[in-house]
Amino acid sequence: MKHSLLLIMVLSLFSTHLSATPLTVGSAAPQLVAIDHKGTSIDLGASFNEGVTVVFFYPKALTPGCTKQACSLRDAWDLLKKRNVTVYGVSSDTASTQEQFRNKHELPFTLIADTDKSVSQAFGRGRWSRQAYIFNDGILVWLDLKASTAKQADDVLAALDALGI
Repeated sequence: MKHSLLLIMVLSLFSTHLSATPLTVGSAAPQLVAIDHKGTSIDLGASFNEGVTVVFFYPKALTPGCTKQACSLRDAWDLLKKRNVTVYGVSSDTASTQEQFRNKHELPFTLIADTDKSVSQAFGRGRWSRQAYIFNDGILVWLDLKASTAKQADDVLAALDALGI
């Protein structure tokens, strides 16, 4: 029984990953609604279409690498706000776990609880990958498919500089 369940889980993971179509620079922003860290439904598509938005994905809240990644962006918050950048962090954790993560590390941006993996699928990414994206007025202008942990903010700020944002 355990082996059958494990096999089903592995096949499900691979089929989800294989069926996803990754976004590429120049792609239109996904138009979707998601649940934030408060359990509130928010229109991500509308946010992506207005101004500059950074979306970063992390595998699991409250883990060392994901904490470094999120705190990197937290520490650069003043610089990002000066550029009028909206930031969203996304993982498959529940809203309550995201809220705990946000509060524990004083994260100033919205976290998305992608428990149904609809956001991950819209971006064409696997559950455990660490990635970052920048949208400008609804168009993907930069992506990092192997986002770093402690240097996430440095990478984002360098991309914004290169884009003249």
